[in-house]
Amino acid sequence: MSDKPLITAQNLSVHYPLRGSILGPKPYVGAVENVTIDIAPGSFFGLVGESGSGKTTLGRAMLKAAPITKGDVLFDDGEVSYALKNLGKQELKDYRTRAQLIFQDPYAALSPRMTVRDIIAEPLEVMGLTKSRAETDERVREIAAKCRLNVEHLRRFPHAFSGGQRQRISIARALVSAPKFIVADESVAALDVSIQADVLNLLKAIQQDMGLTFLFISHDLSVVAHVCDHVAVMYLGRLVETAPTRALFATPRHPYTQALLSAIPSLDPDDRGRAQKLEGEIPSPTNPPPGCKFQTRCPMAIERCRVEEPLLETAGPEHNVACHRWKELAI
Repeated sequence: MSDKPLITAQNLSVHYPLRGSILGPKPYVGAVENVTIDIAPGSFFGLVGESGSGKTTLGRAMLKAAPITKGDVLFDDGEVSYALKNLGKQELKDYRTRAQLIFQDPYAALSPRMTVRDIIAEPLEVMGLTKSRAETDERVREIAAKCRLNVEHLRRFPHAFSGGQRQRISIARALVSAPKFIVADESVAALDVSIQADVLNLLKAIQQDMGLTFLFISHDLSVVAHVCDHVAVMYLGRLVETAPTRALFATPRHPYTQALLSAIPSLDPDDRGRAQKLEGEIPSPTNPPPGCKFQTRCPMAIERCRVEEPLLETAGPEHNVACHRWKELAI
């Protein structure tokens, strides 16, 4: 992997306007607040956190599919470079060929009125990437084979396939334009466990074969440990910890990360009931608590946590954590 990032979020914030003061004192929802991450080319970058933490919004902002309120997203693959906040219409169309999304629900992501061939070919036709139907069909067959779809599958409709097969169709559609960057948003969450492993192994094989860069969004840390080489943990729109996967799982520095890791189910019957319980629910982004956003649920919170929001500090090589007490937790 290159030292130069393929895509960078710089102090990125995404706000959605609110109507009516009953929803909170702020005129907006801060779905993502001041997030900075670098994703190296060829990496499998994991983004984890509970539902409502802002993971999907961050991923969509990095595809220019969500409004960028503050900061920017920079993309540079060595051939072209973009600053997404003020991207023009033609530049956005070109960026769509280089950055794609794999949706969470393979049942809802595919049109029931289109054949698999037409579903996979649609990006080529909309973006004008092929000059003839024969060229389109050749590209569709090529990418379908990479996703382990048979030629006869291309004539069928989505209802004829299982969940795992439909997700492979979604993956093929995302890959047909030969992108450099893929956002996989909970792309195995709707699948059976055995099918999850098959799809994850397929994504890893395709990544290595095509030299892709992934932002893999998930709430399942066991899945993230299987495929990702770097992980960022989000809570209420903020990054609370980022680290290489091995370092994060071996030495988590943030109480929230520790709680997430402790909640991973164990196959050992003696470990049942040892999960660290998080009291309460994630606060509403319309009215976030002052200071550290995790302080309402954190067993280690002190008065400083309630008034001062922590910044990301260096806790090790490529390991950053936003916690006032991380040094005590490390001990």
